[in-house]
Amino acid sequence: MPKGIRIHATGGPEVLRWDEIEVGRPGPGEVRLAQTAVGLNFIDVYHRIGLYKLPLPAVVGSEAAGVVEEVGSGVREFKPGDRVAYAGVVGAYAQARVIAADRLVPLPAAIDDRTAAAAMLKGMTAQYLLRRTCPVSAGDTVLIHAAAGGVGLIACQWAKHLGATVIGTVSTDEKAALARAHGCDHPIVTTRESFVARVKDITGGRGVRVVYDAVGKDTWDGSLDCLQPLGMMVSYGNSSGPVPPFSPLVLSAKGSLFLTRPTLMTYTAKRPDLLASAAELFDVIAAGAVRVVVSRTYPLADAAQAHRDLEARRTTGSSVLLP
Repeated sequence: MPKGIRIHATGGPEVLRWDEIEVGRPGPGEVRLAQTAVGLNFIDVYHRIGLYKLPLPAVVGSEAAGVVEEVGSGVREFKPGDRVAYAGVVGAYAQARVIAADRLVPLPAAIDDRTAAAAMLKGMTAQYLLRRTCPVSAGDTVLIHAAAGGVGLIACQWAKHLGATVIGTVSTDEKAALARAHGCDHPIVTTRESFVARVKDITGGRGVRVVYDAVGKDTWDGSLDCLQPLGMMVSYGNSSGPVPPFSPLVLSAKGSLFLTRPTLMTYTAKRPDLLASAAELFDVIAAGAVRVVVSRTYPLADAAQAHRDLEARRTTGSSVLLP
């Protein structure tokens, strides 16, 4: 019987259990996958701790690549043996699974399974942030928090490819060097300098057009202070904890700012949008404009250690779990 990482209660990494799981055969519109690589993402932590609630017990994980083993009735787009990937569908921490066919995208031959598992959720997140939520154009100056993380490294490269000046925050000099090597013009080491002061210095006091913030509570106030009038705050994560309640009057007082809290699931809910997002991601990877860094791999059975490393900020780029 296949095995997977399942939680029976929310809590720390110790709640991640290596269980036998019942997979079954695909129903109408579904396929069964043999999974070859699974992505590690902070949303997995949010599910594990119960910030984003799942019905329990639950197999966690939201991103993977694999091979189609069997298709259910009505599935015309895929056949056994096809290489596919997906993101945003919970249940990825498993050796095999059944999934709706319309949530899968075909993998080009040029994209290997580990790259796909590392890039789908994080890369399509960067795609909607930079291309749809607040489209970046040549000449823009943007601030990307957690610039050495999985989304951050992709977003820095992509924003630079689009012609932007990229400012990024990191926690160490090593991460600053990594971010700079991936398109970040001005990495700011927040453990020793104020990112607000540095942004104002870099921009001559003008501030940035947009802040892409996956950190949440710890960077919230400072991010708003980095924006120029009519700028946009894009809060797409909360690795430091959720942002406390605030008055909308804060946005007017700081320059008629815009605020959005987007999710990949909303931006890819329609299949044409999912396919277009994945296609654009695969194109920039194939063109060499974006390099996906798989910095670490773990056996899927060791997911608890992967979570410990992720939460302790011991990881950079993307990490992949191998079934």
